[in-house]
Amino acid sequence: MRGKEIRLERIMKRETGTTVIVPMDHGVSSGPIPGLIDLERSVDLIALGGANAVIGHMGLALHGHRKGGPDIGLILHLSASTDLGPDPNDKVMVNTVQNALKMGADGVSMHVNVGAESEARMLSDLGRTAIECIEWGMPLLAMMYPRGKKINDENMINSVKIAARVASELGADIVKTVYTGDPDSFREVTDGCHVPVVIAGGSKTNDIETLKLIEGAMEGGAAGVSIGRNAFQHAHPDRFVRAAAMIVHENRSAEEAIEVIKMGI
Repeated sequence: MRGKEIRLERIMKRETGTTVIVPMDHGVSSGPIPGLIDLERSVDLIALGGANAVIGHMGLALHGHRKGGPDIGLILHLSASTDLGPDPNDKVMVNTVQNALKMGADGVSMHVNVGAESEARMLSDLGRTAIECIEWGMPLLAMMYPRGKKINDENMINSVKIAARVASELGADIVKTVYTGDPDSFREVTDGCHVPVVIAGGSKTNDIETLKLIEGAMEGGAAGVSIGRNAFQHAHPDRFVRAAAMIVHENRSAEEAIEVIKMGI
């Protein structure tokens, strides 16, 4: 397991056990959207802001990662679907743990939509991948999203708790899931999960709302954030990432962090 420990230190801050991750895997699902057209430039800006890691498919490793600027951890995403498919919630495996190792990845990730019609196959993929990650000493981040006909606003908090716990039970090292809206309810999620939980950024929104979401999640026991569009589509991605890192790594408030974006300090 020493291999996992070494690689986890490349994607999480050793002193705090927290992390700022920027997922840039949207190119498969949504194509060349703003912020991902020039991958190399986008990764450089994210790294300049002090992010711990980026997530992407093989294209990120081949065309945009570690071309220059500060070093930054690489997590390769193993599952995918497109917005054009009959069911975008149905994620299929498109890469392997062994190939990610060959490509220099520090970790791998995969997406599971808990409650979706294809949940059983996605959980099978997650369990098999977790076993391979143990064998190869590779950290596994599981993106766990409550989806499906049985999930609604009334049972959302419990659904998020189940989704996070499933990932830790099946062997994930880090869980990414949605924020439940307030620190107290999110504390139920983090207390019920054996491994660090990071929050998804959700829809693109304004800076202060996103930073307050991060602040609330950290108060609720989160180990950090995994925020995509709000970071790589920002007018100043480096400033936004720096602001997020202040909250995650330095326990600063959203009001303090917003000044970094406003002033560029």
